[in-house]
Amino acid sequence: MAQQPEVKYLKHYQAPAFNLDRVDLKFDIFDEVTRVYSRLLVRRHSGHDDTELRLDGCAKLVAVTLDGERLAEGRYRLGDETLVIADVPDSFILEIETELDPAANTSLMGLYASNGNLFTQCEPEGFRKITYYLDRPDVMSKFTTTIVADKQKYPVLLSNGNKVGEGMVDKKRHWVRWVDPYRKPAYLFALVAGRLAVRRDSHTTPGGRQVTLEVWTEAADQDKVAHAMESLKRAMKWDEERFGLEYDLDIYMIVAVGDFNMGAMENKGLNIFNTKYVLARQENATDDDFHNVEGVIGHEYFHNWTGNRVTCRDWFQLSLKEGLTVFRDQEFSADMSSRAVCRISDVKQLRALQFPEDAGPTAHPIRPESYIEMNNFYTMTVYEKGAEVVRMYQTLLGRDGFRKGMDLYFKRHDGQAVTCDDFRAAMADANGVDLAQFALWYSQAGTPLLSVSGQYTPAEQSYTLTVKQSCPATPGQSDKQPFHIPLALGLLGEDGADLPLRLEGESDAAGTSRVLDVTLAEQRFVFVDVPAEPVPSLLRGFSAPVRLDFAWRDDELAFLMAHDSDPFCRWEAGQTLGQRLLRQQIAERQAGRQGSSSETLVAAFRAVLKDHAADPAFKALMLTLPAEAELLELVDDADPVLIHEVREAMLDGLAQALRGEWHEAYDLQQTRSYRPQDAGKRALKNLALAMLCRLDDVWPAEAAETQCLQADNMTDQMGALSALRDRAGAERDHCFAEFARRWQDDALVMDKYFMLVASCQLPDTLPRVREALEHPAFSLKNPNKARALLGSFGRNQLHFHAADGSGYRFLAEQVAAIDAFNPQVASRLVQLFNRWKKLEPVRRGLMKAELERLLALPLSRDVYEIVSKNLDA
Repeated sequence: MAQQPEVKYLKHYQAPAFNLDRVDLKFDIFDEVTRVYSRLLVRRHSGHDDTELRLDGCAKLVAVTLDGERLAEGRYRLGDETLVIADVPDSFILEIETELDPAANTSLMGLYASNGNLFTQCEPEGFRKITYYLDRPDVMSKFTTTIVADKQKYPVLLSNGNKVGEGMVDKKRHWVRWVDPYRKPAYLFALVAGRLAVRRDSHTTPGGRQVTLEVWTEAADQDKVAHAMESLKRAMKWDEERFGLEYDLDIYMIVAVGDFNMGAMENKGLNIFNTKYVLARQENATDDDFHNVEGVIGHEYFHNWTGNRVTCRDWFQLSLKEGLTVFRDQEFSADMSSRAVCRISDVKQLRALQFPEDAGPTAHPIRPESYIEMNNFYTMTVYEKGAEVVRMYQTLLGRDGFRKGMDLYFKRHDGQAVTCDDFRAAMADANGVDLAQFALWYSQAGTPLLSVSGQYTPAEQSYTLTVKQSCPATPGQSDKQPFHIPLALGLLGEDGADLPLRLEGESDAAGTSRVLDVTLAEQRFVFVDVPAEPVPSLLRGFSAPVRLDFAWRDDELAFLMAHDSDPFCRWEAGQTLGQRLLRQQIAERQAGRQGSSSETLVAAFRAVLKDHAADPAFKALMLTLPAEAELLELVDDADPVLIHEVREAMLDGLAQALRGEWHEAYDLQQTRSYRPQDAGKRALKNLALAMLCRLDDVWPAEAAETQCLQADNMTDQMGALSALRDRAGAERDHCFAEFARRWQDDALVMDKYFMLVASCQLPDTLPRVREALEHPAFSLKNPNKARALLGSFGRNQLHFHAADGSGYRFLAEQVAAIDAFNPQVASRLVQLFNRWKKLEPVRRGLMKAELERLLALPLSRDVYEIVSKNLDA
C-alpha cells in the first residue's frame, strides 16, 4: 500500500540560511562509473544562526571534506535524500565526492545515458541525483565545470557558459573546462558528453556581441537541423526587437536527445532538447512539427532572460518563468505566421487540456499552495493558463504598457530569484495602476464563468450588457472572490460592420473594439448611440481564460461566422453553434430519439468552403467541430462513447451534405511541390480528404492511398493516413504497412505511426495497441514512445472508455509498469483518469476501481499524488 509522502506548502517558505558563492565541479567519466567532485564555497547568511548545513541529495556518497579535513561518519548524518553536517562555521569550503551509474538511471533525471552518450536533466530537483547540494532555485551560484573522459568514446564535452580551456590528461583521456559567469540555481546546470555532430552558425547582437550558435545531434540527424538553426536566429532577432533583450554569452548550444522526459530545457547556454523539437525535414516532419520546433526553440531561448537571468524564488512560483515564457513564445509564433491561426490553436489546446484540469481533482492555481512531488506541477495550468494571465496584463495595459512593465521587471530583478508578486508589482508600478485584485488569478483555481445578457432599448438607442461572473468550487477552495477580467468586445450592426462604441457618460466613441474591466460579481455596461439592435461580439481575441455564456440565436451565430471582424470570435461562433447542436443531439440520443441534422450548420460550413478569399489555414479551423473531450466537460454523467457516436454522425452528415464542396476544396488546394508557405493549403486539403473518406465512395480511399504513397512531404503522408485510419479496407492496410516499413528506422516518424495505431476507431484497436508494445521500434522506456502510444490511447474516447473497462485496465497496467522506472512519465499518463467523476455510473465505477488498484501498489511520489487526489476529491 502506498504511504503518503510529505506535503510541501508555500506558506512554509523560508529563505536559505546558507549561500553558495562558488561551485567547482569535476566529472570523471569512466565506462562503469562517473565520479563527481564538487567544491562549494559556503557562507552563512547574516541574521541566521543555524549550526547545521542541510543538503539535498540521493547519490552514492564517497567522501565529505570540510576546510581540508575529511569528515568521519559521525560528523554528518546521511538520510534517504539529505546530508546534514553539524557545527559548521560561518564560511567554509566543502568538498563532496559521489559516484554515479548513468547507464542504470532510467528516470532520465540527473545524469543518465542515452544511446552511448551522457546527458543531464536537473529541473526541478535532478541535481541532487548528481551530488549533495542546496538544490533550490533561490540559491544562485557561479559554476565552473571540468569534464574528463576518454577522448575516443566522448570526444564532445559540453557544459554551461563559455569554454575556457581543454587539453589531454594522458594519451587517452582529455578534459574540457567551462565557466558560467552568471549566477544560477542548480536546476539550470547541464552537461553533455558523447559522440555528436554539430551544425554551426553565428549571430551578431545589436550591441556587437558575436555569438556562436551550435546545434548538436547524432551524426545521422544533422541533415534535419537547418530549420532549428533558422528558428533560433529568428528568435534572437525577435527578442531584440520586441523586448530589447540580447544574448549574453559567447556561445549558445542546443543538444538533441531521443530519451527526454520533457520537451526541452533552458539550461544556461546549453539547452537540451527532445529530438521531437529539433529535427525537422519535409520528408519526416509535418507542418505542425515545423511550427512546434520553431515555437519550442523560441521558448527555450526566451528563457535566457525570463527564467535564467531572473528566476524563481521557489517552485511554487514556477509560472513566473513558464507562464511568461509561454506567452512570449506564443507572441513570437504569431509574428512568424498567422496571428489568428496561432491564437485559435492556443485556445483550442487550453480548452481541451487545461479547462478539464481546472475542473478536476488536481485543480490548482497558477501558483499552487502545496505539492507532494514538484514534477506534477509542470501542468497546463502553470504553463498555458499562466500564459493567459500574462496576456491579460498586455490586454489591460496595452503593448507599450506591458513593455514598460517588462523593462522595470528586469531593471529591478536581474540576477535575482523572485516571485509572481514581484512581476505584478513591476507591471503595476511601471504603469501607475492598481493590480491588487488581479492577484486573485495567482491564488484562485478554476475557470471563471461569464454569464452575459444584452438588452436593446429602441427609444434610447442604447444597448445594455449585464455581466455576471462566478467560479466553481475546486479542491480546498469553495468560495471565490470576483476576478479582474478584461472583456474585449465589439457590436455588429445590421450590415455586419463594427459599430462605434461609446459608453454612457463618455463624450466620444472609443473605437469599434474595446476592453471592459469586469471586477464585480455583477456589472452593467450601457452603450449609447446604437441605431438598431446589434449582435455582440464577445471575448474578442479570447481576452481572458473564462467560459462565456450568452444566448445567441443560431442565425446570430451564423451571422458572426460570416461577418465578425475578430477572427477568434468568427471561429468561436462556429464552435458555439456546433457545440449547441451536438449537445442537443446527445440529449436526444440519451432520451432514445434519433438526432436530426442542422441546416444552419450545413449552410454555415458551405459559406466557409465557398469563401475562396479566406486564409486556408483559418478555413480549416472554422470547419472543425468541437473536440469530444470538450463536449465531455459540458455533459453530466457523460457517456464518452455516446458523445463519440453523436459527433461522428454529425461529421458524416456534413461530409454527405457537402460532398461537392469538399471535392472542390480538395482539388483547389493541391500543390505541385512542398513549400512551407503552403501549410494552410495542405491543412484544408487534408481536412477535405478526411471528410470525403467518410463517404462510401471508392474514389476517396484510392485518392488517399495515392497521396500517401506518392507524397513528397510528411504532412500529406500523415493527412492521407489519418483520412484512412478509421476506414477498413485494402487501401488502409497497404498504406499503414508501407509507412511502417519505410520509416522503421526513424524514431520520430514511428512515434506518429504508434499514435495512429492508438487513436484508431476500428474494433480491434486495443489488441493492436498491445501488439505495438512488442514492436521492434517501440520501447516503454522511451518517453516519446510511451506518450505516442499510451497517451494517444488514453485520449481515444471510444476504446479507452470501452464499456467493459478493458481500456482502463490496460492503461493502469502500463502506468504501474512505467512507474517502476520513470515516475515522471507514469504520473503524466495516470492523469488520463482525472475526469472519472464526470462519467456515467458504470464507467465511473470501473475507472475508480483501477485507481484503487493502483493505490494499493507501492507507488512513486509522482503517481501517488495524482491517484490519491483523484480518490480524495
